[in-house]
Amino acid sequence: MHYSSLRTFPIYAAVFCSGVGYLATAALPQTVKVDVTAGKAVAFDPDKAMGTTLDILPATDLDKVFSEPIVKAGLSAGWGPISYRQNTELTYDVWHWNPNGRWSDEKHKNGYFVGDAEPREFLSKSYGYRLPHRGTTRSDSGQDEYSRMTDGDLSTYWKSNPYLSSRFTGEPDSAHPQWVVIEFALPQEIDAIKIDWANPYATKYVVQYWTGKEDALNKQADGLWMEFPHGAVTGGTGGSSVQRLADHPVLTRFLRILMTESSNTCDTHGSDDPRNCVGYAISEISAGDFNALGQLVDIVKHTPSQAQTLTQASSVDPWHSDEGVVSSRIQVGFDLFFTSGYTNHLPAMIPIAMIYTTPEDSAAEIAYIEKRGYAVSYVEMGEEPDGAYMVPEDYAALYVQWAAALHKVDPKLKLGGPIFTGENTDIKTWPDAEGRASWMGRFVDYLRSHGKLDDLAFVSYEHYPFDPCQVNWSDLFREPQLVEQNISDWREDGVPNNVPLMITESNVSWSLTDPMQDVFSALWLGDSVGAFLTYAGPNAAYYHSPVQPEPLRPGCQAWSTYGNFVATKDLEIKQYTAQYFASQMLNLDWVEHGKGTHLLYPATADLLDDAKHDLITAYAVKRPDGEWSLLIINKDPSNTYEVKILFEDSHKNTAAQFEGLVKMTTFGAAEYKWHSSGATSHADPDGPPKRSTARWSPGQLVVLPNASMTILTGTVGGG
Repeated sequence: MHYSSLRTFPIYAAVFCSGVGYLATAALPQTVKVDVTAGKAVAFDPDKAMGTTLDILPATDLDKVFSEPIVKAGLSAGWGPISYRQNTELTYDVWHWNPNGRWSDEKHKNGYFVGDAEPREFLSKSYGYRLPHRGTTRSDSGQDEYSRMTDGDLSTYWKSNPYLSSRFTGEPDSAHPQWVVIEFALPQEIDAIKIDWANPYATKYVVQYWTGKEDALNKQADGLWMEFPHGAVTGGTGGSSVQRLADHPVLTRFLRILMTESSNTCDTHGSDDPRNCVGYAISEISAGDFNALGQLVDIVKHTPSQAQTLTQASSVDPWHSDEGVVSSRIQVGFDLFFTSGYTNHLPAMIPIAMIYTTPEDSAAEIAYIEKRGYAVSYVEMGEEPDGAYMVPEDYAALYVQWAAALHKVDPKLKLGGPIFTGENTDIKTWPDAEGRASWMGRFVDYLRSHGKLDDLAFVSYEHYPFDPCQVNWSDLFREPQLVEQNISDWREDGVPNNVPLMITESNVSWSLTDPMQDVFSALWLGDSVGAFLTYAGPNAAYYHSPVQPEPLRPGCQAWSTYGNFVATKDLEIKQYTAQYFASQMLNLDWVEHGKGTHLLYPATADLLDDAKHDLITAYAVKRPDGEWSLLIINKDPSNTYEVKILFEDSHKNTAAQFEGLVKMTTFGAAEYKWHSSGATSHADPDGPPKRSTARWSPGQLVVLPNASMTILTGTVGGG
């Protein structure tokens, strides 16, 4: 079925059976056991724990996304609270959350910008602004940005973030070394470097090479940085000169310049602002080896594009100008966001841009929102520092400064981070002097050692578990383990048990992929939410992305789309994805929003495949009205199973069962099938779930169709 408006779904016939004669591939009925022993439950409120997200938008889509029909469609998936996603930091841009404000150099409309904290005009749009002192080649910004250290222009320069200097951290500059990594496509023979310093320059630094076989940036624990024999410099005086690094060339693919003392001389913007006179700045870097005449043969490609030799910098100065606005991508203005209906009349999670802005600007943002009277649940600090290769101590130093500024506005704010990009394992960084490589562990240790652990009200991260070009049906079996492993890693890294964990963005993959709208994604979502709430503990929250429709467009292996809707380029909704139906089942059948605290009890099934995978997973909720709601997922793509449902208390000899009328909702391969055909890709059949009601009888068996999720809701008695 295809349609251009929302539908009213009919009720289908029951799929219960009362004997073993019903078709099923298992020789004997399987059993799903719910452990209802006192003390086993995890409490959660769906209005706090099960939400959705809104991210940056193409400028052409803003009005459509905030039209009444699209808002209504987004809310119809049933999710509770919403998280506003901050995206400009992924493109190395400064976010002007309020287009109105003041510049540190108001005359020239440049410097450091602070948004106006006073509510005046209605804010519907906000933008990112390019960083002219950028030191990183690649980012999410596409092909029109590049590093200023290999652009071939000596009038431009990279400069580090002044808020990581001793003037602002209160610690020696050596406590927060700033660095630049030069990456070659292939290993090169290196014995010389030329650094064209700008101001401020490093008076003490060391040039190093990478010994690991793996990528120095993306596999940071799989190698070591080694100092070139002549790589150490003390008493540096800036300027430009060729430095011999070794008597014989060293074969390496990565170089690092590690800077620990600054000249504290002022950059081209003058001495009026102390932020201009701290940190480090480099105009251009050349590297290679000496020829027979003793001349440097530079193998660095210098060009103002992403064809340049790649560089990555530890941080970037948020100095910028009014001319750098990026108008093609819009972060929705807070007034439109909070009044549109997307918040669902619930407090929203909001971000502040910490990595490329100032504490004063973030404090003004909070003041503005509170003066408007908008309800805020949590504040995320920055965005994906691991994706920008920040070391944990630098992120933590900014976190401490920003927390002080925000809590000065409102001491009750719940702040958190670090908003990891979505890794399946503990995130590793270059080992410190003590050999510690855990990013989270070192971040927590910094806060603890500085007496600021109480400023961490929650830990958040994103969850995009599967490579878009390698998704396989068997990945469904991995999802609960991946979720549990992440949680275990963060706790082992030192995140206190009383600090809630939150997945604040999630989907099947970080990039478009064919299974993203098929039944695979529905079963994945059910398991992902159920497993996270099971393992994460009290006050956890899971946000599914995104709330708004996005157009069907090319992805890995086929055309695809994020989220809940199959839509045209004009955002006309043509169909629902499987994730939409799974979202509705989770939010409208499994739990009851607006009713308060639910109790999630552990549930297990006894069916494994030959590889010892759990073919069936289950999640049991006792709702505030006393009814039980049991989510059961059959991940076998081919086979149907009959199951018996038992509610067991370890202190009782007899198990309880459902009784009376029981509602059943089922969605799977029989209800939804995706057909890949480029721009005309579609589902047929395209839902909805089957819903039925039947009277439960003793010994009742439930049929779980292949590749399906089923929810049973009713009262439990006996035992």
